[in-house]
Amino acid sequence: MHSSSRGFIEVRNASMSFGKTEAVREVTLDVESGSIFGIVGSDGAGKSTLLRMIAGMIKPFSGSITVGGLDVVEQRWKIKPLIGYMPQRFGLYQDLTVEENMDFFMDIFGIRGKERDVRKEKYLGFSNLLPYLDRQAGNLSGGMKQKLGLACVLVHEPSGLILDEPTNGVDPVSRQEFWDILLQMKASGMTIVVSTAYLDEGEKCDMIGLMHKSRLLAAASPSRIRSKQESLEESMIRRIQEVDKEILHDTFKR
Repeated sequence: MHSSSRGFIEVRNASMSFGKTEAVREVTLDVESGSIFGIVGSDGAGKSTLLRMIAGMIKPFSGSITVGGLDVVEQRWKIKPLIGYMPQRFGLYQDLTVEENMDFFMDIFGIRGKERDVRKEKYLGFSNLLPYLDRQAGNLSGGMKQKLGLACVLVHEPSGLILDEPTNGVDPVSRQEFWDILLQMKASGMTIVVSTAYLDEGEKCDMIGLMHKSRLLAAASPSRIRSKQESLEESMIRRIQEVDKEILHDTFKR
């Protein structure tokens, strides 16, 4: 287990640009082992890019990121077994059944013999998908697809989960079920980083980071970001408006 006092994931001044577009600007944050860190913000804020950098999918333009004490660029292949990454459009095979999708991911991670049945039972049971083993993934509801995606990401039993807006467009009951699973994973000691556009999900996190226009505006517990007079939503909107005024002011000063 990672021994750093700071966190399982450490991001230091990480930046990323695509051409002239700045996607992530000098973000620094720590994610403690066994906690849920939520990244909230509007579309285009930089959430997906930040998560892809943490997962080792893209290399930071500058700055550094470590997972479990390992550098995501220099030691990328050592990090792969440590994390499960679920992008917004997760690559389930629509024409394969629930069971065949699980088998495919277990093949990728070299899970053999009796252990396959153990993990299939565990993660499909956990996701309430055992009654649907023979159903094609393309015929599942949105919420069930996301739960199958999560089960596939969990088969190699990573220490950390990185989830990019996993409940986007999912009905409220399925969203709640998905979060029940995440909270159980956290209780078992897993570290989770999840981006979301839903502030009620932000309330379920131990820490939340507010991203806006490529910057991390704040990173604290939901209760600290929320002031006594304001809801979480009101506090976040106020912070975003303050930053927009500053950007406008700096632009005109030039």
